[in-house]
Amino acid sequence: MEIAQAATPLPIATIAERLGIDPDKIEPYGRFKAKIPLRVLGSLPPRRQGRLILMTAVSPTPAGEGKTTTTVGLGDALTRLGEKAMLCLREPALGPVFGMKGGAAGGGYAQVIPMEDINLHFTGDFSAIASASNLLAAMIDNHIFHGNALGIDQRRITWRRVLDINDRALRQIVTGLGGVSNGFPAEGGFDIVPASEVMAVFCLATSLADLKERLGRIVVAQTLDKRPVTAADLGAHGAMTALLRDALSPNLVQTMEHTPAFVHGGPFANIAHGTNTVIATHSALRLADWVVTEAGFGADLGAEKYFDIVCRDAGLRPACAVVVTTVRAMKYHGGVAVEDLPDVDVDAVRGGLVNLERHVATMRDVFGQKVVVAINHRAEDAPEEVAAIVEACVRLGVPAVEARHFAEGGAGAEELARVVMRVAGDNAPTEPTYGYPLTDSLLGKLRAVATRVYGASDVSASSAVRAKIRRLEADGFGGLPICVAKTQYSFSTDPKLRGAPEGHVVDVREVRLSAGADFVVMICGTIMTMPGLPARPSAEAIDVDEDGEIVGLF
Repeated sequence: MEIAQAATPLPIATIAERLGIDPDKIEPYGRFKAKIPLRVLGSLPPRRQGRLILMTAVSPTPAGEGKTTTTVGLGDALTRLGEKAMLCLREPALGPVFGMKGGAAGGGYAQVIPMEDINLHFTGDFSAIASASNLLAAMIDNHIFHGNALGIDQRRITWRRVLDINDRALRQIVTGLGGVSNGFPAEGGFDIVPASEVMAVFCLATSLADLKERLGRIVVAQTLDKRPVTAADLGAHGAMTALLRDALSPNLVQTMEHTPAFVHGGPFANIAHGTNTVIATHSALRLADWVVTEAGFGADLGAEKYFDIVCRDAGLRPACAVVVTTVRAMKYHGGVAVEDLPDVDVDAVRGGLVNLERHVATMRDVFGQKVVVAINHRAEDAPEEVAAIVEACVRLGVPAVEARHFAEGGAGAEELARVVMRVAGDNAPTEPTYGYPLTDSLLGKLRAVATRVYGASDVSASSAVRAKIRRLEADGFGGLPICVAKTQYSFSTDPKLRGAPEGHVVDVREVRLSAGADFVVMICGTIMTMPGLPARPSAEAIDVDEDGEIVGLF
């Protein structure tokens, strides 16, 4: 955090001008961040589309792999090499900031700034998404209170309220207590904002008109005769669009080395699709020659959804995928305890390489991507440990590059940038292959992801879940892709299973329709869509000093 606060950013108008955007047409939020109106982006002159690089990673560990940090480092390195580069990152949610991980804007000398603003409220996008979600919830209850003309079955309301703070006490609640004037008692609950369907719609929408149409399709309940009730039926989608109008414009910031970055849209690829907005990515590809974006958590989660949901929906075609790993991560997946990770252990590195190998195979063999492995250097890494990772990548037939951007900024990732440019090549990228055909049944799609990506032997589901899936298919939603919600810490649904487990069974606990986002959410294992705070939340260390500076955020 001290490094970020010591940086000297350029005025955001200067960053916009470097991109070819008239600085008089941006909407500044202070001196160092701004929204770029959709009308401005829509009027950009035609140019050759840039090359899209997808940043993903191995299964996350308590040590942290630095996927966002590597994304920033690669973008800065491309800029240092004279390339016109831009980043497309996800906005951090407040829940993890105050919960387990602190800040989420990169680290060391590879950060986007202003770091404190990005991590705390930023330009208010998440508040707008929460307001739109909760307006819809209020309009459902209000419709029933004033006569229920649509015949909504109060037992089959599926819409949940949202909050951008981790609060396990709100997972299951009862609303409407206190008598007739307060509505009707009903079971309900809260999700965290990034897990909401409004967030997914926001990230996948291509325009204001598309946003409104998608919001109108959101299914919130069933009638007494089991017909779906939508936000459009309630007349809510117009007002929801009004709340989201300004938020839909991408947020422009910069790295510490002044590489421009759109930070826009939701995180959480464990319980959502977890990528930045389609509008931001498409716009960046019109503004820069190289666009580096990230998908949340490991390649089994964020990258799988990036291809099976986002690329399918938005026509995006990555030219190359970078898989981030660390020596520490390989030792952790090789069975080393967290407190022993600083110790040199080449055998443990080799033991954990199965995790990296499966993620590389997923990118290359399932989704047809050219792959580069980035080894995010840490000071305690021994040369022989790094060499073990490089040797494994040679056997896999993919290049591996040790990068030192955390300590050296873009200069430490120049070799990574050169390799990425070489691997990406000059030819237009081809359409990716996908994890499953859309013609498969919903359970068949999950089985394909579980067996091809997670190494599972099969999937399981209760009779109630199977009945819900059959109902969705009968209602015409069987052709949608799936969004799997599961633990990020393992290929399985058991967060304690490290490495690359095989033969496990993926159990579906719950199924939710996201008709506006055009996917079906499969909630597997014990994953929660409203996280809780840990025993010692990061919030305990966050404060404001006597000079008004935020401290303890990262």
